[in-house]
Amino acid sequence: MNKRAALVLAAFTAASSLALAGCGGGSGGSTSGSSSPTSSSGASSSAASSSAAGGGDAYGSGGSSSSGSSSGSASAQASGEVELKTTTVGGQKIIVDEKGMTVYYYTRDNKGATVSACTGGCITLWPPVISSESPKLDGVTATVGSIKTPDGKNQVTLNGMPIYYYQKDTGPGQVNGQAVAGVWYVVGADGTMITSALK
Repeated sequence: MNKRAALVLAAFTAASSLALAGCGGGSGGSTSGSSSPTSSSGASSSAASSSAAGGGDAYGSGGSSSSGSSSGSASAQASGEVELKTTTVGGQKIIVDEKGMTVYYYTRDNKGATVSACTGGCITLWPPVISSESPKLDGVTATVGSIKTPDGKNQVTLNGMPIYYYQKDTGPGQVNGQAVAGVWYVVGADGTMITSALK
């Protein structure tokens, strides 16, 4: 009887571990999980290793924030007019919105495309930056535009690339999404993708 109980416990423990890995609860993380990629080829190899270690998804459901709250990004994604400005994190000047919430590029988007590559479950973790009008800019020199979301809203683009929030950024200046799955990166003031680690 004790042997059977031990076997059941071992099976349950193994199943729990697999479930956590499938949810990306492992090492698919942010800045600490990044090996400071400095080129797109570095980002690709990082993506492969993150996918293998984390949830194996294409949009990095792992993250590193212990808080699963979506309150920060949800409140930041108001449908009114957005303001984009800059702040300095880890020695890099990056773009944030009027509430200080960091915005990101997704490397699987194609510059100039009219639709986002982030769909389905991706949108839950990486909500698009929506603005009813062209955003106000403060210190941002990137070219601003927009594409339509599936529900007809205007997703802001910078230099032809859509931008997103990260659900696990729950406060101003957080960069938990940096290098997640090797495909998500913060945006510099001029619209360039910053792939270095931010600390």
